[in-house]
Amino acid sequence: MSKQTMVPEARDAMERFKMEAASEVGVNLKSGYNGDITSRQAGSVGGQMVKKMIEAYEKGLK
Repeated sequence: MSKQTMVPEARDAMERFKMEAASEVGVNLKSGYNGDITSRQAGSVGGQMVKKMIEAYEKGLK
């Protein structure tokens, strides 16, 4: 699997989205490399991102 973004213009938006989700779950991410965070922290950020995407999708259905 490639890390290349399918829509390059979306990279900045996804980065902002990730930082927002991290802040909501109390994980202190910094710009660039974050290899010092735990798997638990990374999972909570990813989980929060998915939760927000599902909420946005459900709002769009109404």
